[in-house]
Amino acid sequence: MADFTEVLQKRRSIRNYEERDVSEESLKEVLEAVQWSPSWANTQCWEVIVVRDPEIKTKLQETLSKGNPATKAVGNAPIVLALCGKLQSSGYYKAEVTTKFGDWFMYDLGIATQSLCLAARNLGLGTVVVGLFDHDRAKTVLGVPDGYELVSLIPLGFPAKESSAPKRRDIAEFTHHERF
Repeated sequence: MADFTEVLQKRRSIRNYEERDVSEESLKEVLEAVQWSPSWANTQCWEVIVVRDPEIKTKLQETLSKGNPATKAVGNAPIVLALCGKLQSSGYYKAEVTTKFGDWFMYDLGIATQSLCLAARNLGLGTVVVGLFDHDRAKTVLGVPDGYELVSLIPLGFPAKESSAPKRRDIAEFTHHERF
C-alpha cells in the first residue's frame, strides 16, 4: 500500500488503458471506498452501475460530445462506473431542503468520486471522471429510474502509460487566514 500523499499526488486522468481485466477483488476495494465515503447526515445518496458489457459501453460512447477526449476511454476501459445520485435526500430534513445550495447530492457524489479515484490509484488502476455527455440519453441506456440523476461516467482500468503532474498553484496562492 502506498503512502497517502503519494497516491494523491500521482493520481491522473487516464484515458488510455491496457487490455487487461480488473479483478473482482480490486473492483470491490474501489467500491468499498465509495461505501465508506462521508455524506450529508449519512444519507449515502449514491448508486453505482458497473458496466463491463462492450455493447453498453459503445452506447455510452455515443452519448459523449463529439471530440470529447474521454470517448475512447469509455469504450476501451475494462470497466465503466456510472455514478448516480438520489435526489431530495442529501441536504434534506423532513422532506425540506435545508441548505442555501439546495440538493447536496452533487457534493456527496464528489466526495465519493474522489474516494473511488484515490482507491483506484492506490491499487495501480487509473480513472478519468467524465461529465461532458448527454446525461438523459445515458440514463436511458443504463435504465436509471426517476428520482435519480446520472452524474458521471468513470472508466477504470490499468493505465497504458504514466504521465507527470500538471503545475499546481502554491498553497499561499489559495490560502487565506481569518478573512478572504
